[in-house]
Amino acid sequence: MQVGILGPLEVRAAGTAVALRGARMRTLLARLALDAGRTVPVSALADALWPTRTDARHALHSLMTRLRDALPAPEAVRTLPGGYRLDLPPDAVDAVRFEQLARAGRDALRTGRSAGAVEHLRAALELWRGDALADLPDVPFAVAAAARLDELRRTAREDRAEAELRTGADPAGVVAELHALTSAHPTRERAHALLLRALHADGRTAEALDHYARLRTALADRLGADPSPELRAAHLAVLRPERPRPRLPVPLTSFVGREAELALIAGRLADHRLVTLTGPGGAGKTRLAVAAGTDRAGGAVLVELAGLRDPDGVGPAARAALGTTAADVLLVLDNAEHLLDPVAAVVEELLHRHPGLRVLVTSREPLGTAGEALVPVPPLPVPPAGAPLAELAASPSVRLFADRAAAANPAFALTPTSTAGVAELCRRLDGLPLAIELAAARARSVPVEHLATVLDDRFAVLTTGARTAPPRHRTLAAVVAWSWDLLDDDERALVEALSAFPGTITPTAAEHVGRPSAPVRALLAALVDKSLLQPAAGAEVRYRMLETIREYGAHRLADRAHAARAAHARYFLQTAEAAVPELRGPDQLRRLPALLADRENLLGALRFAVDAGDVDTAVRLASAMSFPLTLHGDHTEAARLLRAALDLPGAASARGYSAAVAGYFLNSLLAGTTPAGLDRFRPAAGTDHPSAYAIGPLLAALSGDSGGAELPATPPSRTTPWGRALYWLLRALVRDHGGDLRRSADDLATAADRFAAVGERWGLATALTRLAAARLRLGDPDGAIDALRRARAPAAELGRDDRQRIWLATAHEHAGEPGAALAELAAVLAGAPAPHDIAQAHLRRGDLHRRGGDLAAADREYTDAERAAALNGEPGRPFRSAHHTARAHLSLARAAAAAPAERAALLVAAATDLRAALDAAPDHAALADTGVAGAALHRARGEPVAAAATLGAAHRIRGAADPLHPDVVALTRDLRRAMGEGFDTAYDRARRLDGPAATALLTRAVAPTR
Repeated sequence: MQVGILGPLEVRAAGTAVALRGARMRTLLARLALDAGRTVPVSALADALWPTRTDARHALHSLMTRLRDALPAPEAVRTLPGGYRLDLPPDAVDAVRFEQLARAGRDALRTGRSAGAVEHLRAALELWRGDALADLPDVPFAVAAAARLDELRRTAREDRAEAELRTGADPAGVVAELHALTSAHPTRERAHALLLRALHADGRTAEALDHYARLRTALADRLGADPSPELRAAHLAVLRPERPRPRLPVPLTSFVGREAELALIAGRLADHRLVTLTGPGGAGKTRLAVAAGTDRAGGAVLVELAGLRDPDGVGPAARAALGTTAADVLLVLDNAEHLLDPVAAVVEELLHRHPGLRVLVTSREPLGTAGEALVPVPPLPVPPAGAPLAELAASPSVRLFADRAAAANPAFALTPTSTAGVAELCRRLDGLPLAIELAAARARSVPVEHLATVLDDRFAVLTTGARTAPPRHRTLAAVVAWSWDLLDDDERALVEALSAFPGTITPTAAEHVGRPSAPVRALLAALVDKSLLQPAAGAEVRYRMLETIREYGAHRLADRAHAARAAHARYFLQTAEAAVPELRGPDQLRRLPALLADRENLLGALRFAVDAGDVDTAVRLASAMSFPLTLHGDHTEAARLLRAALDLPGAASARGYSAAVAGYFLNSLLAGTTPAGLDRFRPAAGTDHPSAYAIGPLLAALSGDSGGAELPATPPSRTTPWGRALYWLLRALVRDHGGDLRRSADDLATAADRFAAVGERWGLATALTRLAAARLRLGDPDGAIDALRRARAPAAELGRDDRQRIWLATAHEHAGEPGAALAELAAVLAGAPAPHDIAQAHLRRGDLHRRGGDLAAADREYTDAERAAALNGEPGRPFRSAHHTARAHLSLARAAAAAPAERAALLVAAATDLRAALDAAPDHAALADTGVAGAALHRARGEPVAAAATLGAAHRIRGAADPLHPDVVALTRDLRRAMGEGFDTAYDRARRLDGPAATALLTRAVAPTR
C-alpha cells in the first residue's frame, strides 16, 4: 500500500487507486501519513479532526475502525499506547520519500557529486502531482504541513538547477525552469543567482545582465535592500571575460561503487590543497580520481605520468596542462610512484604560486610532502561467503564483474546460481577492480561457473586487457611487475619471502623468514607505503598481503620457496608449542588471540609439513595448534587436523604421537563424531607419555565398546594440575557414553571445580555446559540454569558464549518458560554467532514454535537452520541427526490434523527423516532423541506398546528419563491415558535392558528393516 499527499490524497495498492470516501476519513489518513512510522497521540488526531470538541475519543475510535475497513492493508494502522501509527515503510508515503531523496540530492551536491544529485532531485520532484494536501485547503494542520513541503520543493528545484549547471546539462532547460520559479517567487535570490549563471552559460549574457539590473532596481524600490552576496557573485561571474574550462577525459565504461571514497575525497579537497590517493596496482585509483574531478566547478585537468621517465619533464607537463587556468582548477597527477621526488617538488612550487589550485595525485606511495592528505583506495569490498544472495548481488565487486561480463558477452546475466560463484571469484581476486575486469573479459570464452577454477594461475589467465590501455594495465602480471620494479633489492627479497605467509604477518614472524642482516621492521614500513602490504585491523601490529601479491611473490621465489616455507613452518611450530603451557592456565587469554589470528599461518605450516613429508613437524604442529582450536570450540576442525597428521606414514614414531592421538580422540568425542579406523591407534596407549592413560578408555567410548579399557580410579600422579582437572572431564565423558549419567554429572562438577582452581576457562565452560545438559536430562532445570550462567563468563572471555545461551534457552523451556527461551535465542541471533550456533538457535526456535502449535513458523526456522549449517560446507553429523529428528516431529505434528491421504504421506516422510537421523546420530544422546521421535511415530501409527518400549529404550541409552523434555512429557501423558498400567510395564521392560540391547530395540523401532 502507498499513500500520496504531494497532491490530492491518494491511496494505491498494487498500482491501483483505492477510493476513500468521506472528508474526515481522508483527513485522518493524511494526518497519520505526515508522521508515518511514528506514533501520533490521540489528542493530536482529535485536534486535527474536531478542533472545537473537547472529547472526541469515541468518535476517533469509530472513525479509525472505518478507516481500517476501507484500506487495502488495514494492519498498517496500528493502535499503540496513547495513540495510533501508520506502519508503512518510508518509501510507501510520497512525502517521506521526497524528503529522503531531496536530502540525498543536497548531500551529493555538497560533496561534489553533481550527477548523483541530479538523479536524486529529479526523482524527488517527480513525486509531486500538484499542491501538497490539495484537497484539504482549510484544515489547519494541513495548511502548515503543505507550506513546509512547498518550501522544501522550491529548495529542491533550486538544488536541481545548480546540479544540472554543474554537470554541463543543456542550460536552456534550466533557464526555463528558473524563469518559472522566479516568476512565482520573485524574492528567492538564490533562484535569481542561478538564473544569471544559466543565462550566461546559454550564451545570453546581455539578457543575464539586464535581468540583474531589473532585479536590483526591484529590490531597492520594493524592499529597500541591496542584492545578496550570492547574487552579486553571480553578476561578477557574468561580467568576467569567459575562459575555457579544462575537462577530464570521458570514461568509456560505467563507474561502479566507491561512494564512500568519493565523499572522502570531496571532503579532503575541501580542507586540503594536496590530496594523494594511495593503493595497490589495479585498485582503480585513476578511475576514482577522474570521477572525483568530473564535477568540479572550476574544472580539472589530467597529467598522465606513467609514460614519463625524465624527472625534468614533470614540471613542463603540469604547467602545460594548467596553461593560464590554474585558479580554482583541480590538477590530477596520475601514477606518480616512480617520480616521487620531482612530483613532490613541482606540486609544492605550483601550490605556492597559485593559491586557488588544488592537486589530486594517484600513487602507490605517498609523496611525503608538507600539507599532503591521504585517501587510501582499498580493493572493492566483497561480502563474506554465505551472505544472502541479495547482498552478494548488490556488492560493488559483483556489480563490476556483471557489468563488464555483460559487455563482453551479451548473454551473460547474474542468476541465483551464478551470483555466489561470481562473488567467490571476486573474493579470490581480492576485489581488485582491474583483476575483476580482466576476469570478466574471459566471460566471452569461459563460462562463469568455471572461471574460478582456472584462477590457480591467475597471471597466465588474466591477460586480455584493452589494447588501448597502458601496457602496465593490459595484464595482471604487468600491474604487479610495475610495483616490483620500483623496489630495491632488500624490499624485493623480503616481500617475496613474505609470500610464504597464507595469513597475516607480525614483525617478529617476518624477521624469521627475512634475510638475517636486513632491517626487516623498516622494510615492512616501506612495503606498506608502497601498497604491497596493508596494516591489519586489531590491537597487535600485523600486516596482510593481497592474494594477488602473494601469488606473484611465490612465482618470484621459485627454487627459494621451500626454504622460505620451511622457515615459516619452524617459526610457527615454535610459537604454537611455546604457547600450550600458558593456554592451560590463567594466562590463556594473553596467548589465545594471537594464535587464533595466526590460524591460517598455522594451517599453512601444517600443509607444508604434510606435503614435504616432515612427519615429526606435522604431528607436533597438529598437536600444538589443535589446542587453541579446542579452546575456541572448533572440535571438528581440531580432530580433522590431528587425523591428517596421524595418517602420515611413519607418524607412530614421531615425537608427541601419543599426545596427538589423545587430543584426536578427545576432540572427536566432544564433536560428537565416530571416526573409522581407530584400532590402529591403540598401541599409543602403551607409551609412557602422560596422556597415554586416557587413550584406551576414549577409544572404548568412541567405538561403543562397553568392555573396553577403563580410566584409573584417580588421576595419574605425575600429571599437571590441569591434567588432573582434565581427568575428571574425561571420566565424565566416558561414563556418559556408558549411560551412567548421575555419576557423570558428579565427575563434571568435580572437573569444573578443578578447572576453576587452575584458572582454565575452556575446561571450566565445557564441564559446566555438559553438567547443565546432564542436569536437564535428570529433570533439574534450575540446576542446569545455574550451571549455564556460571559457564557463560569463561566462555565469553574466550570469545563466544552462544552455545551456553542456546542451552540456557533449552533449560528455560524445560522449566516451563518458553517466552524466556525465545528471548534468549533472539538475543543469540541478534549478535554475531558462528554458523553452527546460528543453525542450533534456529533449530531450537523451530522446536519452540512446533510445540507451541505454529507449524509454519517451525518449518521456516528449520529451513533457516539447514541453510546456516551449510555455510561452512556439508553440515556435520550432530546437526544432521538433530535436524532430521526435528523434521520428523514436524511431519507428525502436521499429520495429527491432516486428511487420511495426506496423513499417510506425512507418516512416511517422518519415517524417512528418522532413518536419516539414525544414520547420522553421533552419540547416545542423539540416538535417544531420535528414539523419542520414533516413539511418537509409533503412537501416530496406533502402536502404543512399541511407542512405550521405544521411550524406555531411549531412557536406558541416555541414562535418565529426561522427564521435563516437552516431547517426552507429551508422549508419556498420551500413552499413559491410552495404556494405563500397560505403559509402565512396556517402558520398564525396555529401560532395564543393557546398553547394546536397548540400542538394538531403538534401532529396530526407528528403522524396522535393519
